Amino acid sequence: MSLNIDLSGKVVLVTGGTRGVGRGTVTRFLEAGAHVEICGRTEPAGEDLPVVDGRRPEFRSLDVRNPDEIQTWVDDVVARRGRIDVVVNNAGGSPFSRFEDGSPRYQRAIVELNFLSAAFLCRAAYPHLRAARGSVVNITSISARRPSPGTAVYGAAKAALESLTQTLGAEWAPDVRVNAVSSGLVETESALEHYGDAEQLARVAATIPRGRLADPLEIGGACVLLASSLAAHITGAVVPVDGGGEWPAFLAHTPNADIFRHEGAE
Repeated sequence: MSLNIDLSGKVVLVTGGTRGVGRGTVTRFLEAGAHVEICGRTEPAGEDLPVVDGRRPEFRSLDVRNPDEIQTWVDDVVARRGRIDVVVNNAGGSPFSRFEDGSPRYQRAIVELNFLSAAFLCRAAYPHLRAARGSVVNITSISARRPSPGTAVYGAAKAALESLTQTLGAEWAPDVRVNAVSSGLVETESALEHYGDAEQLARVAATIPRGRLADPLEIGGACVLLASSLAAHITGAVVPVDGGGEWPAFLAHTPNADIFRHEGAE
């Protein structure tokens, strides 16, 4: 008997599910047979949404930082679908900015997007997740666990989300499982813009033990696994999907530095 993940009939909410990691995550849940509901500030063109076997996610335009809009979305999904089985808190991000240059308004917005939006959705969806004995998957970042110059408040907000994950994993057990995927560097549509050019991107990739950035589908695959019955006894966990993290910087200055240089990955 082969082992596979079948989420047919399950209803999955993904915030920020139109690009990058969100799109990869939506694609993987569609491939597993789930009904997927997504949200974002700007409605994408129909052809921009992932399609699997003729099925595509249902989009709702809203601001994830607004708890009233989140609650309305949850109520609407339940009215149409009758249930919520999985919540993936993926919305997030931050432009590069020195900490001292960020205004209080800017810092508040980063916390609201990367932490409070997830707290709002968890709270709104909890009764339905409990009824379904469902699960939450929070997308966090390696920035939560190491210095994050240029995105200091983002890293702090993701650290807060990891703490929330561990606490709710205990507080909501045994009815609702709550886990997180700690994403490493991902090759998204904006990766070249963020890192500069292909040569600089290759240099960044060489700092990762596996020699490359993650594909968004790989982050999505981890989310599907954590939402499935294969992870039935996993809760409060933060699972790194980062290709081994980052080589310690001092290794580049040792006599054996060549051992840690990559020409590429499979």
